[in-house]
Amino acid sequence: MEIQNKIKELMALRNQARLGGGEKRIEAQHKKGKLTARERIELLLDEGSFEEFDMFVSHRCIDFGLDKQAYLSDGVVTGYGTIDGRLVYIFSQDFTIFGGSLSEMYAEKICKVMDKAMIVGAPLIGINDSGGARIQEGVKSLGGYADIFQRNILASGVVPQISAIFGPCAGGAVYSPALTDFNIMSKDTSYMFVTGPKVVKTVTGEDVTDEELGGASIHATKSGVAHFIAEDEQEGIQLIRKLLSYMPQNNLEDPPVYPCDDPIDRLEDSLNEIIPENPNKPYDVKDVIHATVDYGEFLEVQRLYAPNIITGFAKFNGMPVGIVANQPSYLAGVLDINASRKAARFVRFLDAFNIPIVTLVDVPGFLPGTAQEYGGIIIHGAKLLFAYGEATVPKVTVILRKAYGGAYDVMSSKHLRGDINYAWPMAEIAVMGPKGAIEVLHSKELSAMEDPAKRAEFTKQKEEEYRHKFANPYVAAKYGYLDDVIEPRNSRFRIIRALQMLATKKVSNPPKKHSNIPL
Repeated sequence: MEIQNKIKELMALRNQARLGGGEKRIEAQHKKGKLTARERIELLLDEGSFEEFDMFVSHRCIDFGLDKQAYLSDGVVTGYGTIDGRLVYIFSQDFTIFGGSLSEMYAEKICKVMDKAMIVGAPLIGINDSGGARIQEGVKSLGGYADIFQRNILASGVVPQISAIFGPCAGGAVYSPALTDFNIMSKDTSYMFVTGPKVVKTVTGEDVTDEELGGASIHATKSGVAHFIAEDEQEGIQLIRKLLSYMPQNNLEDPPVYPCDDPIDRLEDSLNEIIPENPNKPYDVKDVIHATVDYGEFLEVQRLYAPNIITGFAKFNGMPVGIVANQPSYLAGVLDINASRKAARFVRFLDAFNIPIVTLVDVPGFLPGTAQEYGGIIIHGAKLLFAYGEATVPKVTVILRKAYGGAYDVMSSKHLRGDINYAWPMAEIAVMGPKGAIEVLHSKELSAMEDPAKRAEFTKQKEEEYRHKFANPYVAAKYGYLDDVIEPRNSRFRIIRALQMLATKKVSNPPKKHSNIPL
């Protein structure tokens, strides 16, 4: 009988823990259009796979009346489970307990799953929904945040780290997601900022709402902090599952390879016609991506931020790859500060986790102007250059049309250890475009011509000569800077064959403590 009573007590305590802050607070959470911490875990993980840690933990604070308020699990649900049969570790913050605020014990629970993820070598997923540090605990709460940050830093590049922001995330709490690989925010129900609207009003005098200061749309379009914006939490959770399908468990493994019945030699005739006759006319590079990858499936990363460069995941014959592509339909695909930072961080993630990089190039150069120069385009452009040059994973590059100036070098050129570099027949590889080149090369003749008609005719003739010499890929091919010039409709086959050939690639960088990337 005693054993039965003990078991009943256990079950009662488990039920109490599962209720979090109680029915009323759960109802309030649902009214905001938000799921509870445990509901999120159930949706994310394979059915029945979740094993919880530290269900019976509660805080140790006795100040400010907290000795009379104690909840089991103390505001965060932690443990492990599987996604598509693959092990993951997870913590999910519970807003129904003290507004999800972080305490000393709460932080210890998170640190435990982070340590386990590192020891075992499995991805870590954090679901954030918290009012920030628990004020009653003072410096212990702040110390808890720093303990988490330290583990984020040590885990970086070792296991994939994904953060979902499904509610408030303010103050010190924002730095953990910022240190992880990908951030997903939910539309209308999540926000992130270092200081809230009240503090902003006091310090700067600005009147701003939570949404205007740090809502999902702001971080998806202006700051680039959010890699994905989901319509609701359910979509955000599906995004996490999809994202993990492209990644290995850790930095010592390769990404999983999936069965594929999309023929590798599938010809896409549309690609032979996709480049406009007029070299200044735009087209959508995503049409090229969808036409070449498996089943046309492409998971774009940071879709709304710096749209002049496209980044995302796809598969070629079942092999996950990361794609970086200039987008001619936005700012002509030019490289600017934001595009350089966006692509550089993505390239470094791919390299850290052994995911091959496919680069599609159509770039007229770097964006000129005082705003870019004063903002440090040199140092930011160098980030992308550094990321490509440092990467040791298989790198396959296809120049679709323009590759001008330093941007040719930066976009995974042969000179930055590009493994296989192809070009389409319409590729133009030169120091600059015809118009700018003629103004430099023939400045004396042009300035001596007073007749505008003669000047226009001379310019047109010289531009044609320049175009004839450089508006083709064969000069670069002559020097071995291109491995081949390929028919556009055959791109899928050639990329897949290159990736298959590079599957056993081994190259290492010089021994060092770490590099000093231009930050």
